[in-house]
Amino acid sequence: MKTVNVGILGLGTVGGGTALVLQRNAQEIFRRVGREVLVTMASVRNLESDRLCDCSNLSLTQDPFRIVDHADIDVVVELIGGESLAKDLVLRAISNGKHVVTANKALIALHGNEIFAAAEANGVSVSFESAVAGGISIIKSMREGLAGNQIEMVAGIINGTGNFILTEMRDKGRTFEDVLAEAQALGYAEADPTFDVEGIDAAHKLTILASIAYGTPLQFEKVYTEGISALSLTDVAYAEELGYRIKHLGIAKATDTGLELRVHPTLIPAARLIANVNGVMNAVLVKGNAVGNTLHYGAGAGAEPTASAVVADILDLVRGIDGACASRVPHLGFQASEIIEREVKAHAKFETACYLRFEVKDVAGVMSKLSAEFAKQNISLEGITQKEPKAGDDLVSVIFITQVTEEGRVDEVVASIEAMSEVFKPAVKIRVEHFN
Repeated sequence: MKTVNVGILGLGTVGGGTALVLQRNAQEIFRRVGREVLVTMASVRNLESDRLCDCSNLSLTQDPFRIVDHADIDVVVELIGGESLAKDLVLRAISNGKHVVTANKALIALHGNEIFAAAEANGVSVSFESAVAGGISIIKSMREGLAGNQIEMVAGIINGTGNFILTEMRDKGRTFEDVLAEAQALGYAEADPTFDVEGIDAAHKLTILASIAYGTPLQFEKVYTEGISALSLTDVAYAEELGYRIKHLGIAKATDTGLELRVHPTLIPAARLIANVNGVMNAVLVKGNAVGNTLHYGAGAGAEPTASAVVADILDLVRGIDGACASRVPHLGFQASEIIEREVKAHAKFETACYLRFEVKDVAGVMSKLSAEFAKQNISLEGITQKEPKAGDDLVSVIFITQVTEEGRVDEVVASIEAMSEVFKPAVKIRVEHFN
């Protein structure tokens, strides 16, 4: 059978890892797909740089368009990142009748609707397993393994940098700023860490997971996004004392009144498996109406874990490269004609429990005043904790954990309490999920 020729755009950490895995596992790959899969071309910024893989049989170029236009390339692997150039290259490859594999979550989250439509029109596929959670294969699991379910909820630790920071804050009592500096030194975080710590990276990935879960168009702009940069050691410690851990989650949830798409810090009971995913590891919890809760865990980044997912996508394409387009798994797991718009709720309409911490003057009657505000909004409380005042300080921390309610009502309570003369400092609000 004909050899499948692969061109890689970007031969950095993931690109070099992909070529290395294809070279090292060539015999096993042949046994699986029945034909040779060879990387024959790659685009690079610097022709003289050291590589993870053997480049002796590769044609290297600084012009990525040479690869997407080359007649002998069957599959284009886009690993340069970013949006504009990557989008132009992917659309050009598609128009040239080439299959595409990408690890670019921003590209798919922001431009996937256009890219998938172009792929459908040209009879090719775009695969993107490595765009979410590295080597976990969560996309294949949701599109295929859980295809018989209605998905009720997806909740994921899908950014390793944020998870590393929160783990260090909890385990070692280190400040956010201190751990972030180490994450940058270790290469977990970029010099500008905004995408990681403010939730943008996780929101890109949640956009993809939500569309696969619910058969909706990709709609990044509707994801509510909140980062971890404002979290304090105080709340990390109090959460632990109360039997919870704080994780930065992406959550997609189907309700009778619409979809909730949200990324934010979340208190989770410490006994839950997902609460015990630490360091740079990723995990995605998927709840289906038939299977119940499933947890998918593994390395979310790194050269070979991500390359593992890239290569798996390549091999899926190779297996069906001579077949009809209609026989392939649809890009989002639903027939293109069945991708349907659904209402996405504003954050005030989210249905969630909340952890609320107020700093209040330690005077008689203040607790009853605070509690009365919850009663006015008909919000039931799971628990109330009052901490001892620090020496020489007349302020105490009072923590309320609500039962599940509409978030807008919680915000009204917070506004009323913050207006009281006995209350100092802005309140802290962190959402709570129990995953029963």
